[in-house]
Amino acid sequence: MESIYITALLVGLLGGVHCLGMCGGIVGGLTFSVDAKVQLSWWRMFSYQLFYNLGRISSYMVVGAIFGALGMVLVSIQSVVPFQQILQLIAGLFMIALGLYLGGWWFLINRVEAVGQLIWQRLAPFAERFAQVRNYRQAWLYGLLWGWLPCGLVYSMLIMAMTAGGAIEGAALMLAFGLGTLPNLLLMGSFAFYFTRWSRNPKVKSVAGSSVVILGCWQIYLAVNLTA
Repeated sequence: MESIYITALLVGLLGGVHCLGMCGGIVGGLTFSVDAKVQLSWWRMFSYQLFYNLGRISSYMVVGAIFGALGMVLVSIQSVVPFQQILQLIAGLFMIALGLYLGGWWFLINRVEAVGQLIWQRLAPFAERFAQVRNYRQAWLYGLLWGWLPCGLVYSMLIMAMTAGGAIEGAALMLAFGLGTLPNLLLMGSFAFYFTRWSRNPKVKSVAGSSVVILGCWQIYLAVNLTA
């Protein structure tokens, strides 16, 4: 079972090319939304970026707990092993689609993100209220809302959270995923221009996409051999 958390962490790291491309503008905006004195202090700026991201990861954990609990309920009302296999197979297939998206080869995930836009449209007005950050609490709250931004990367992990075994396990899986995304987005806050160019490099996207496809195939292999 520990392998599922390692996979989530690796997907977060490898999916950084998507995070930088999709959230780069948000991170850059957050960098300039704080007081000018904070912007002049590398350490204080880093601490604000950290609170933004902790808020984002908190949202992931809440939704992960919900999906983990949902998966546990669905498994409990069905024949346990076959249904768990189905969920894990879906998670693996979704991860393969994600890898193809990251590599720039197939864009089915875009349609999934479009569905999430319906939720974000309702949350966007609240996010605007925290656009001017004055303290760490506001930074965390902004990050909490930011975590609901439509993202195929997050959605693929939520499918996997359903296979984790329960609410706590689902939250832990999303924590592992969130920690995987953390290095890229923290660095993005300090070196926005360089990392945006890096994330758009075709070779970088190809390596990241191929790696996630391999992880998806591994999940399918584990699902097929679940009863072995």
